[in-house]
Amino acid sequence: MSKHAHTVLKSLLSRASTDALTEPAPKGEELETILSAVMRAPDHGKLRPWRLVVVKGEARAKLADKIVASMKRLNPDADAKKIEKRHKRFSSMPMTIVLGMHLRPDDKIPLLEQELAVGAAGMNLLNALHAAGFGAVWVTGDVAYDPVLAEELGFPAPHALAGFFFVGTPEKKDHEVKRRPVAPYVAEWDGEPVSFKADKD
Repeated sequence: MSKHAHTVLKSLLSRASTDALTEPAPKGEELETILSAVMRAPDHGKLRPWRLVVVKGEARAKLADKIVASMKRLNPDADAKKIEKRHKRFSSMPMTIVLGMHLRPDDKIPLLEQELAVGAAGMNLLNALHAAGFGAVWVTGDVAYDPVLAEELGFPAPHALAGFFFVGTPEKKDHEVKRRPVAPYVAEWDGEPVSFKADKD
């Protein structure tokens, strides 16, 4: 294995989600390079169904207000502490990147494949942020499926949200989560239906 390949694999194997984030978030040319990694996601039909909305500075509080409004719209009896916690999260993260799905229901490419391409774009974004020394976590929750919020952010139906990425510098430089072994999730096919140890635990 080449030194370059080893470095890339080490980066992939050490990535872990974290919302323990502080300033700075990426900016300028560095941010553009990170976001460019999204464009390398597998994309059947070259539809590029992903869209990215960067939220920073004073706009964070505005997004937090939209999130709270969505929570109350979806559940008028939403817990006040949960509302306060989510408002604080969205307004205090160094940066939030909204991942949107620009979907084409009438295209020959099935909707599922379009959505999978957006998911792959999100993973590329997480890996690029990690490789550049930043931390991130991809969150959804009930508000991610609110069509009103999606439209307010620029994604009217049939388009939708794929989630929110909190982005910044990890508070712990050595942050790493212990990974499960891969063997229980892998099977070699020999012509008969496979089974996985992970499904038996």
